[in-house]
Amino acid sequence: MAGPLSGLKVLDFTTLLPGPYATMCLADMGAEVLRIVSPTRPDLVDFLPPKIPGTEVGAVSAWLGRGKRSMALDLKDPRGVAVVHRLLATYDVVVEQFRPGVMAKLGLDYESLKKVNPAVIYCAITGYGQTGPLRDRAGHDINYLSQAGVMAYSGRKDTGPVLTGMQIADVASGSNHAVMGVLAAVIHRMRTGQGQMVDISMTDGVMAFNGMVGAAFLVDGKEPSREGNWLNGGSLYDFYETKDGGYVSVGSLEPQFFSAFCRTLGREDLIAETVRPRDLERVKEEIRAIFRSRTRDEWIALFKEADCCVEPVLSLSEALEGENAKAREMVVSVPLPGGGTVRQLGLPIRFSATPPTYPFAAVPTGAHTREVLLEIGYTPEEIDDLAAGGLFGKTEKCT
Repeated sequence: MAGPLSGLKVLDFTTLLPGPYATMCLADMGAEVLRIVSPTRPDLVDFLPPKIPGTEVGAVSAWLGRGKRSMALDLKDPRGVAVVHRLLATYDVVVEQFRPGVMAKLGLDYESLKKVNPAVIYCAITGYGQTGPLRDRAGHDINYLSQAGVMAYSGRKDTGPVLTGMQIADVASGSNHAVMGVLAAVIHRMRTGQGQMVDISMTDGVMAFNGMVGAAFLVDGKEPSREGNWLNGGSLYDFYETKDGGYVSVGSLEPQFFSAFCRTLGREDLIAETVRPRDLERVKEEIRAIFRSRTRDEWIALFKEADCCVEPVLSLSEALEGENAKAREMVVSVPLPGGGTVRQLGLPIRFSATPPTYPFAAVPTGAHTREVLLEIGYTPEEIDDLAAGGLFGKTEKCT
């Protein structure tokens, strides 16, 4: 069955994580994604371990390239730009992740491409956006979180900010907002026929994630601090270590949940205190001591029938092999181009009528170059000439 984005065609000029994850989600939902790959500048993700057993393909690149065709193209060559222009006759969306100005030097920025196809939707993902004083600065996830103000009140009072185990700015902000922006622009074009530029700043996205704390600050001007509010350690809402070195998460904020938590813990006397007691440090240390008296699984067995938002901190293997992940189909088997399958993380969106599809993991770089060129009107002889001229890399033939 075709996915909900069947018929949408996307040119993907991205590398690393934010853009490739966004275009992978579009592909999972049925869009036809063509990845334009440099034949001379490899993507760092391609070298990340481990390799899939029996192949030379990295697990991460096989995941991010899922469902995408691949075309090798030297964009510094005017003939490569001409190929992109011909592709734009049938493609709807361009997604790129270069620093501002890079695509303009190549003649492939929005202003240039909309002259070729006025209806094109052009999404640019950067750290700081296309405008502003930081637009040209290099950065990574840790920098965007810092510039957005989030890390100033994240972490512990005595140890400062903490690193996160996943890339919040890259994926939650960059990738997801790119998908959101592209699809909003598609809907606008369906109504009006107009294409447009979608400017995604990962820092802007994280800044919006300040959410409730940000909304409060913009009214009262009070700077949030580490362990200073209900949700960052300034209440009993927190992680607690257990006897065996495991952890449980306690999210018992609402009165009914907090009451059930206290009863299960054997501390009915705390119910009147609320989740943010007057003497927070003393009460919190008492609860820490109680949790250290049993193992993680003993506590979870005790809380299993209590409806109070207490759950174990699972290892990645426990999470991915757990019954909930299986029921929600969050781990899927995807065909490898050379035969066999590889297990990958699935699309986290469920559709009742158009489920996601996973036709294949990432293909070798440039695997579809000849096929795509034939589709847009190049003759076999023209393709051989372009290949001999190095447009697709050092190989003499274009397969």
